[in-house]
Amino acid sequence: MRLSILDQSPIISGLDARRALHETLALARSAEELGYTRYWLAEHHAIAALADPCPEVLLARLGAETSRIRIGSGGVLLPYYSALKVAEVFRMLEALYPGRIDLGIGRAPGGDARTAQAVGGGRFPDSDRFPEQVWEIVGHFDGTLPSAHPFKRVRAQPEVEGRPEVWLLGSSNYSGALAAQLGLRFAFAHFINAQGGDDVTRSYRAEFRSRTPQTAEPTPRETQPQAIVCGFAICAESDAEAERLAASIDLRRLHMARNIDHPVPTFEEAQRHSYSAEERKYVMSQRERAVIGGPEKCRREIEELARRYGTDEVMLLTITGDYASRSRSYELLAEVFALR
Repeated sequence: MRLSILDQSPIISGLDARRALHETLALARSAEELGYTRYWLAEHHAIAALADPCPEVLLARLGAETSRIRIGSGGVLLPYYSALKVAEVFRMLEALYPGRIDLGIGRAPGGDARTAQAVGGGRFPDSDRFPEQVWEIVGHFDGTLPSAHPFKRVRAQPEVEGRPEVWLLGSSNYSGALAAQLGLRFAFAHFINAQGGDDVTRSYRAEFRSRTPQTAEPTPRETQPQAIVCGFAICAESDAEAERLAASIDLRRLHMARNIDHPVPTFEEAQRHSYSAEERKYVMSQRERAVIGGPEKCRREIEELARRYGTDEVMLLTITGDYASRSRSYELLAEVFALR
């Protein structure tokens, strides 16, 4: 079993974005020493609880803070950007940190509609071109754009040996089907949608490179399907302590459901909230997206998640009401899985 980390750079109530970014760098250094396989950063915009709108910038610093662990985006929200610009950014990262860069690509807006329009330069991002954009990025990386393509003679720089791994990210069957069609890697966001992801991942494997896209033959980039499942996890010294820690994320999910733009609640804020029966029912319904417990309980449930998805790598997202317990959660998981 390989474990990896997805970090959304959470901002804890009472603290600021600088502290959140400092904690991301510290956690990445720790993750490398603990034996995690890869460390991904997510892109979000205008959300009070999350500090990273530009993972590609933070990745440049993250690479200098580490030396072995793979680093990447989980993901770049491609409809906002040109395929060439994304390709050149990640070629630059590959030049700086060869053999360590992952380009995870998503198509969600990563924020509300007004913000999405602002990030898109006054237009709402159009995801209709998403398959073509992904195909173009791979073409720029690998020099496989067909001779008739208008950008065939464009030089994507820096021109270096090596190329980033490309992952399509999704929480439905769309990206899984596209990843299969283009012969790319696929990561399913179980922490967003706990329903049907195992079926989507099985379909991805079954259909991998078996269909020809209209724009070109499938890329020869991957010889076989490779998938990751990404889940939410809180691990503590005991099941009871993990439940206590989960109170912050329960309230955070309620805030999200009600469009309350607030940093991640502290434990004290979470404990002060008086839940109605309807609110309690809602937050409990969201628990199936998460693994919450002591080390042995988490190990069993993560192994079961991996079996369901048929993968030997699970990526974990952990957010709690303070940074120390988040870091400790990853330490306990590394210990129980003997990652070192």
